[in-house]
Amino acid sequence: MNAVTQHQQAGNNVSALPADPMVSMIERLVLNPDADLDKLERMLALKRDHERDNARISFARALSAARAEIPPIMKDATVDFTSNKGRTHYRHETLAGIAKVIDPILSLHGLSYRFRTDQSQGGVKVTCVIAHADGHSEETSLQCAPDGSGSKNPFQAVGSAVTYLQRYTLKAALGLSAEEDDDAQGAAPRAGQNREQPRNEKPPTSQAEQTADSMIDSIRRHGADNVEADERFRHEFSRLRSTDAEQAARVDIEIANWREANKPRTGEIIDPNEIPY
Repeated sequence: MNAVTQHQQAGNNVSALPADPMVSMIERLVLNPDADLDKLERMLALKRDHERDNARISFARALSAARAEIPPIMKDATVDFTSNKGRTHYRHETLAGIAKVIDPILSLHGLSYRFRTDQSQGGVKVTCVIAHADGHSEETSLQCAPDGSGSKNPFQAVGSAVTYLQRYTLKAALGLSAEEDDDAQGAAPRAGQNREQPRNEKPPTSQAEQTADSMIDSIRRHGADNVEADERFRHEFSRLRSTDAEQAARVDIEIANWREANKPRTGEIIDPNEIPY
């Protein structure tokens, strides 16, 4: 037996992928000179629909499995500054911190994500695209004004808003939750710290956060359509966008969530004096 024969026999032992019945049927139609082209087109459309359905199912299974493995994301960054509007203090998770946790898990399940950014009419829009290896993808979008807080220049204001929206669209798309990380302080108090001293003391709430909380409460009680129709809400929301994009984005997310969960309603009018800001 020569080398060529041995190579051919080795090649014949390679396991072939199972044939797709739909592909085999299409091949027979193509090779048949009397084939009905309309029937062939319908078969191709059926095959595409079948593949899309399978891709959606694979995406849903992979996302469900990945979410079951992703732990709560720790808030690993602190914002703390004082301006003429008062003190701003809160903790949040960074995009790098989120990626460090979720990237290995998503990769194991054939999932990936990317961001698409648009800027128009003075606002910034970020779209998070979650894609699966089988081809199906889903998108989540949010938009806000550039973050003009502090002493940021225009480029920094846009960059800050983009980074913020990337975090929130990724969290919304994957259904992520965040929790405080006390860096093990609960188990081992610092030197000179009284063990009886209360831990995780809630920082003072800024005026912008109070305004956002009030807006969110009104949206939940009265509905986004009714609240946005109020002139005072529009004025205060516009001012919040220009002073604190972080808090304004919270309100944007609440509005988007309400609209997703509720069908548009008409004819319901509320007294603007009932909406506290």
